[in-house]
Amino acid sequence: MESSCSGCPTESSCSGTCPTVPEQTEAQKLSDVKNVIAVMSGKGGVGKSSVTSMLAVSLMRQGYKVGVLDADITGPSIPKIFGVSTKTEASEFGITPSTTENGIKIISLNLMIENEDDPVVWRGPIISQLVKQFWTDVIWGNLDYLLIDLPPGTGDVPISVFQSIPVDGVVMVSSPQQLANMVVRKAIKMGNLYEANFYGLIENMAYVECPDCDKRLEIFGKPHGEQEAKANNIPYLGELPIDPKLAEMADAGKIEEYHSDKFDQITKQILQQTSDSPENK
Repeated sequence: MESSCSGCPTESSCSGTCPTVPEQTEAQKLSDVKNVIAVMSGKGGVGKSSVTSMLAVSLMRQGYKVGVLDADITGPSIPKIFGVSTKTEASEFGITPSTTENGIKIISLNLMIENEDDPVVWRGPIISQLVKQFWTDVIWGNLDYLLIDLPPGTGDVPISVFQSIPVDGVVMVSSPQQLANMVVRKAIKMGNLYEANFYGLIENMAYVECPDCDKRLEIFGKPHGEQEAKANNIPYLGELPIDPKLAEMADAGKIEEYHSDKFDQITKQILQQTSDSPENK
């Protein structure tokens, strides 16, 4: 086995003491994941998991094989959004992810514990190790896209993901509040430490449309996503409104029935930057 410092921010000055590259696990031998996209936010409450889920659904509708790795261990919401309650199964070869009605593969701690509302009172190193195992020990099979729903912030889990999983690109999610924009800059700077490839920034909850007069109401303040993206030298993917229908369908576990033309346009922009895009083949 060869030494490797890939993904380490000190790669250029590494002393050679980084861990050696491990041999493939049985699960990895049975898996072929073409593109890994991490969905990241600086702070919580910006709808990152909803964006991850909508991206998964949009990719699935375009004929791609998709999986979602729920890395938000202490606050997992992906199974609830998709209405998945079937527990994962384990064998001598690895862990088999659960599957949504339309074939999206999902792995989440909430699909491994007895009750979905049981708290996960674990320290960072244990959580980080589990996230790594979601990559090494899960039989993902053949996937065109694996989406990683990261927890908010720049802590143990994002560090572990950038260091141990071959992330092809990152989608940033923010909202109009100045606080959210400030914290998203921290997350972008962290990604830059690991030479992350940013597919772009989505400004979520940018406005709401009045159901009676169709007037645009910017209840969280004037959107600044396009300016933030430009200032941080990453693409701007667009803005999304607050949609009560989305919240209703996510609560009901029917996200796969939700349609958004705006999000389909965002997905097309992301696809143009991935290796699976027809333009890049």
